[in-house]
Amino acid sequence: MSLFDGAEGVRLTPADCDLRYWFANVPQRTLRGNIVGYGPELVTPDFLREPGPLREALVQEVAFRALAEERAARAIGYLVACAPDSATVEFYATQLLDETRHAMIFRNHLCNLGVDPSDVDAVIARETATDRATILDPLEELGIPIVRDRRDFLGGVVLLTILIEGFLAPSFELSERKWRPIDPRMADMEKGAGIDEVRHLAVGTSIIRDHIQQHPDERDRLVEIIRDGMRLWERLPVGDQLTRWETWFQEGIAAHHDLIGDYEAWDGRRLIDTTAQERIQKALEVTSTVHSTRLTDMGLGRALIF
Repeated sequence: MSLFDGAEGVRLTPADCDLRYWFANVPQRTLRGNIVGYGPELVTPDFLREPGPLREALVQEVAFRALAEERAARAIGYLVACAPDSATVEFYATQLLDETRHAMIFRNHLCNLGVDPSDVDAVIARETATDRATILDPLEELGIPIVRDRRDFLGGVVLLTILIEGFLAPSFELSERKWRPIDPRMADMEKGAGIDEVRHLAVGTSIIRDHIQQHPDERDRLVEIIRDGMRLWERLPVGDQLTRWETWFQEGIAAHHDLIGDYEAWDGRRLIDTTAQERIQKALEVTSTVHSTRLTDMGLGRALIF
């Protein structure tokens, strides 16, 4: 189930999603053996290798995702290091693998789009320069000291679950839906990543919920961490980034009405009829639902008021 379809309420624990679960379900079920995130029968259309707004939108999105996922993996390494028990060590070790694989598949997709493998690092650096400095760097400046320097496992889980997964997971699903008729490889990659993110969200929520139930005196501290994170997020130019991507996408699909046809981005709404702002709004609505559901389930609903 996807977040667009109601998966924000799924409940899972670290014990549910240990190493045995990961090996039994992720490589051969979620991925169906396709470690690069898509089947060998899928192709990337030639027109996405040619200059134009669709390629511009896709290259920037793929480059940003590759960098963001790699940075997430590096941060999760600190969570593994300070996890309090074997169940959480195992779960966050699997999440580190997930995020590292996500970074790998997006890097690989740049090659599908015609980037020479030797140029991938340079393309990522160039295409993400602004978003790295204005979005990813401030997020790291807030979160890394919490887990690296203070070894605050719960604070790190809260920020990762709410600030990172809670904001970015809906964008994965929007991306899957909008690219499905245009670049099925990208869509399948995003679908697999989105399934992983639902699992990460659900387990992170249960860790915090169980901790708050056992240590109610921690509630106020964690609420303040969340509020600090949400205040930061409101200042980040994520809206500018999405507007840039979706404006290019909107311009690009005008030449591909026949390819997109009657495909629906969500129930009752054809992709070809949507606007850039409408797609952004849809992602923001799902994000809001995820936040309210997860924070309430954690017992930290007060963090929504700040």
